[in-house]
Amino acid sequence: MSDLTVKETAALLRQMDDVLILTHIRPDGDTVGCASALCLALRALGKRAYLLPNPGQTRTTAPYFAPCEAPEGFAPKYVVSTDIASRGLLPDNAQPYRDRIDLAIDHHPSFERFAAANIVRPEAAACGELIYDILCQLGPVTAETALPLYVAVSTDTGCFQYSNTTPSTHRVAAALMETGIDFRAVNKIFFRTKSRKRMALEGDMLANMEFYDEGRVAVLKVPISLMERVDADESDAEDLSALGGQIEGVDCAVTMRELRPDVWKFSVRTGERINACSVCARLGGGGHAAAAGATVSGTLEEARAAVLGAIRAVQETGG
Repeated sequence: MSDLTVKETAALLRQMDDVLILTHIRPDGDTVGCASALCLALRALGKRAYLLPNPGQTRTTAPYFAPCEAPEGFAPKYVVSTDIASRGLLPDNAQPYRDRIDLAIDHHPSFERFAAANIVRPEAAACGELIYDILCQLGPVTAETALPLYVAVSTDTGCFQYSNTTPSTHRVAAALMETGIDFRAVNKIFFRTKSRKRMALEGDMLANMEFYDEGRVAVLKVPISLMERVDADESDAEDLSALGGQIEGVDCAVTMRELRPDVWKFSVRTGERINACSVCARLGGGGHAAAAGATVSGTLEEARAAVLGAIRAVQETGG
């Protein structure tokens, strides 16, 4: 099945009404920003559109959900997903819609094309870049839609610091900024503000991190016991995977987050030496070459051995 073009996607969206938009589990700025911007753009066309409430939303993403959340009892005619690479990333409350997604919009190389119609741009740093091009086909991108799109693009690039950032990323960001949005406030909230509980989490992670492969691989751990000890919530733990990549000499950082007893979520961030997507694919996950994730069941020792084994296998096979 071939993917849609941007123009074909815009034409399909013009035909839709009563639309429900899905975001992925543990929602980040990209999935939320894309969903919110798309919802607002559809409303500007006179459509009825909502976001399915996401139980994992954080304090930073909640303001973009609030104006768009679906009321109880809303029965959609169409379902669209944004920044979701596979059905396995759907929240529990989205499961009733897993087999009736009409359009999936994504940017992951591991995208599984699970919808009736699909569009993917693997070379895009953020799904927000693709959504921006689609919205340009639907009408002028206003400040109202530009603000959540800026959240999407800036967060998936670490405020334009990650290696996935491209000239296209900057061009999209510039176009969004030119609408008059308060991008400075976004940057302050998402990139220059940390709670005391977040600082406590980072302190423990750094104090107990482990190094392998001559110091080039770092493993940082966030067990449930740590979250409980510092009384941290999901907002405090948002994007902890960015921490390991800041360590000098490290080009493969693994953040292990215990979601439930003996269930570990890996976030792998790498340089050119190791393909993060290949590592996580061996563990049943996926993502991008420099940033990917997977979930593994087992004790801390078993989960750590699994990811280190996957890293070694990728190094030995070259992919």
